[in-house]
Amino acid sequence: MKWIENYKNKTVSAAEAVSEIKSYDKVFTSGNAATPYLLLNALAERKDELEGVEVFHMLLLGDDPLSQPGMEGHFRHKSIFVGPADRKAINDGRADYYPIFLHEVPNLLRHQIKLDAVIIQTSPPDEHGFVSMGIENVASKAAAENAAITIAQVNGKMPRALGDSFIHVSKIDKIVEHTQELPNLEARPSTNVEKKIAEHIMPLIEDRSTLQMGIGGIPDALLSLLHDRKDLGIHTEMVSDGVMRSIESGIVTNAYKTLHPGKVIATFILGSQELYEYCHNNPVFELHQADYTNDPFVIAKNDGIVAINSAVEIDITGQVCSDSMGYSIYSGFGGQVDFIRGAARAKDGKPIIALPATAKKGQVSRIVPHLKEGAGVVTSRADVHYVATEYGLASLHGKCLRERAEALIQIAHPDFRGELESFAREIKYL
Repeated sequence: MKWIENYKNKTVSAAEAVSEIKSYDKVFTSGNAATPYLLLNALAERKDELEGVEVFHMLLLGDDPLSQPGMEGHFRHKSIFVGPADRKAINDGRADYYPIFLHEVPNLLRHQIKLDAVIIQTSPPDEHGFVSMGIENVASKAAAENAAITIAQVNGKMPRALGDSFIHVSKIDKIVEHTQELPNLEARPSTNVEKKIAEHIMPLIEDRSTLQMGIGGIPDALLSLLHDRKDLGIHTEMVSDGVMRSIESGIVTNAYKTLHPGKVIATFILGSQELYEYCHNNPVFELHQADYTNDPFVIAKNDGIVAINSAVEIDITGQVCSDSMGYSIYSGFGGQVDFIRGAARAKDGKPIIALPATAKKGQVSRIVPHLKEGAGVVTSRADVHYVATEYGLASLHGKCLRERAEALIQIAHPDFRGELESFAREIKYL
């Protein structure tokens, strides 16, 4: 077949592939567990030849060579979701952070940022010459379809995830074959606090509800409590091991979803090797780009969707900070607002912010009189419906400031309730 010859002619070494990148190029790289570190390391080795290269990306996993000290002037990260790999560079001023709703990112790369090159990691091609973006499809396909040059690491360990996740090898300019294990994110046991939060959320989930949740102790604790629920569905940003276990146990069937019945809809997969193998060629899973999965109007088509998202802190009026600690950037907007708004618009939808009542081993309240100086409001108080901590569930939608303050003080840690109430009285909320 012609595509096979085309594929072979494009196959080069990692060093030759990244030789296409020039000074001052704008480059996008896939992220999460599809971060192509073979190619990023090869690019880092060219640092003395390059200057002013801008590297756009979502969350990067692992140790990133392009944000290390000494790379200043050669590479500058343009982070759409900050993580451990680039957090220090962001807060040192050596990299840039973009606050943006996740559903807007693909169009950002299609229409607003003119990409010179894209570096992605894909599955091997199928018999028709199509590679899958595999376990990460947030915006990688949009970038690959719109960049001047597309460079792909073809990894024999990358699952062939189904959905809107394929591009043909004819659209790829340079191919590097390199098989390596994908990063795993091992689940940790849920804490007692996380289990209590899950217990307060559980009554909001009914038979046939559709769920959106991420990874971590609260989602895992919640899924473990739903053993008596029937025919749950999944429309989410991220698929974790908890989703796999819930399908296998029969809790999640997707049978009664009002959008894509029978399917788990997501935009990336992150978890164990067992999860990656489970999703390979599995028609239960469809990965779409974030401008579909996270579009609030698409989310709203899922009747009974329950969206559960976390926060760094929330003030007594309901303003939610999720991406920073004061002026220090910690993560990103991600899909929180997308799903909070989508669930609010859905028939019988329930948007939930879930967080432990304290941080730093109980020394700091996460329900606060006002957000820290420099903290960004990710989810506005008008968007917030439910807030859950280990001390209860507060319903804020349609409530005045006084009612909101009363409800949030009741689910704060008892050690901080007096302080919160005094502040609320001082500013005449109470």
